[in-house]
Amino acid sequence: MIYVENEYATLKKVVLAQSEFGYARKIKEDDLRFLQEASIADIEEHRGKDFREAHPEKQQRWEQERTELKQVLEKYGVTVLRPRKLTPAEKHAAGDDGYANFFVRDPFFTIGNCVIEGSMRFLHRRREVLPVRSIMQEEVYPQDCFYVATPQPAVALPDDLTLGEGPFLEGGDVIVLGDTILVGNSGLASNVAGAEWLKKFMGKFGYKVEMVRLVPTILHLDCALGLIRNGLMVICDDAFVDGPPAIFNDWKKIHVDMEAATSLATNGLPVSPEVYITDPAFSYIGEQVAAYGIHVAYVDFRISRSFGGSFRCSTQPLLRKG
Repeated sequence: MIYVENEYATLKKVVLAQSEFGYARKIKEDDLRFLQEASIADIEEHRGKDFREAHPEKQQRWEQERTELKQVLEKYGVTVLRPRKLTPAEKHAAGDDGYANFFVRDPFFTIGNCVIEGSMRFLHRRREVLPVRSIMQEEVYPQDCFYVATPQPAVALPDDLTLGEGPFLEGGDVIVLGDTILVGNSGLASNVAGAEWLKKFMGKFGYKVEMVRLVPTILHLDCALGLIRNGLMVICDDAFVDGPPAIFNDWKKIHVDMEAATSLATNGLPVSPEVYITDPAFSYIGEQVAAYGIHVAYVDFRISRSFGGSFRCSTQPLLRKG
């Protein structure tokens, strides 16, 4: 069965990212504005290298982070699927743009019984869906569900820092809340054209799509808020141009500042309404979550977070229901 009811229903089947990254040779500096200063310096220093080559010890720790997350998920009965690795041909085809196979949340997403391939804005991520395609064939094709792809983005002029008209639509910006879908827009990822396409498609199934404007230093909507269970969330109010979405007015909120949001404080992962995963760096958030009777599991995710993503970014549910 393929179905995602919302962000916090019991997680039963999930895709967990691999840990592959190739530094671009050509860098658009403005597109790094969501990262910590140390990560920006690292990208500039290691242009054209594979992360494994540049940081062999960190590579091992990075892979171990995902292994430990897999173990925690399986402890709570979640079936965990892994994408394959990038092929040499796929890495070669990336050229100067670099490559990524590290945050499976973004290149595709699941809403209800619809599996949708996204349309990535960053050039190094535009082929990131390819390692997931075998999972689509094995897990999605046999099921009674829809499987579609967002239109591929238009080709931009070389000096176009916006990277073109899109449409851009990335899973980190897509928050599912019953029949309401929120789509973030900071100028770094999903855009109006992407949200309009999603509205056109999902509207036929009775879903409402609402665009949420984010400040330009936030990559995705899930870097600004995270749903823990029905009525409880962690949120950075300063990340929203127009204030937090009105749909959450009556929710209880754990507030974090912009510095914490940039460090991925909102990007935890609910396994069920009773279990929530976060990084020990955010134990102060975990303590507040635990006060609501929710068990908090901690996994050190510092390497993953240095790339601008964390637990939600590293996972994509295929079944989250009940």
